[in-house]
Amino acid sequence: MAAKERLLLIQQKLKRENKVVVSELSNQFQVTEETIRRDLDRLEKEGVLTRTFGGAVLNEAPQKDGIHFYQRAAIHLAEKRRMAEAFSDILSTKITIAADASSTVMEALKLLRDSSDITVLTTSTEVFRELAHTNINVISTGGTFNKSSLSLRGQIAKDNIRKYHVDILLISCKGVDLEKGVTDSNEGEAIVKKVMVQQASEVALFADHYKLNKTAFTHLLDLDDIDYLITDQKPDENWIRFCGENHIKLVY
Repeated sequence: MAAKERLLLIQQKLKRENKVVVSELSNQFQVTEETIRRDLDRLEKEGVLTRTFGGAVLNEAPQKDGIHFYQRAAIHLAEKRRMAEAFSDILSTKITIAADASSTVMEALKLLRDSSDITVLTTSTEVFRELAHTNINVISTGGTFNKSSLSLRGQIAKDNIRKYHVDILLISCKGVDLEKGVTDSNEGEAIVKKVMVQQASEVALFADHYKLNKTAFTHLLDLDDIDYLITDQKPDENWIRFCGENHIKLVY
């Protein structure tokens, strides 16, 4: 079978199943796993998929919510602003900051407008508009552009993120549960966020009270990966006790 035909069949399988496994593709096409990895690398460079451990996921898989960034930005806006304000004193002490492309984290970044000597590394393209007239140094991760979330992802984004180390990562999610940890709706973007976590000295998770005790599609982080949990109102005693016992600073 020609490589071009194999690549087409891999893409068709991705569209049907949203993800593929290297070992399964190797058996299906009777080629080595190294050949399949090269195929997946090529498709990732073309923006078709995002590599995962042992396989890949489809970049165009629909998000669970499927709502455009500007629509999401207006949902629970008061809660997002309360979280941003509650964390502003801590954030103001940080010099290098990584940020995901969530509308919640954007509210925190807006409060940095009057700051100087701060560098923000981000997967967000909306940051350019919000911080264009500030003294903040913005570094884009580059990558494949997602028009719905206004975010960047894929291998280019992951490679560029690994070039930097930051004081703190600001990240949001779709759900956070005491047993299942932090979850998100899109596996491709979650993979990029995991790389950002590896490059940060501290991780600040923003999750309004609607997201507590909720679970979304894909695992993002374990709770022991985070240093701060920022929410918009006092959570129940289970969360307060858990954060105290696990050295997570609860901010609300």
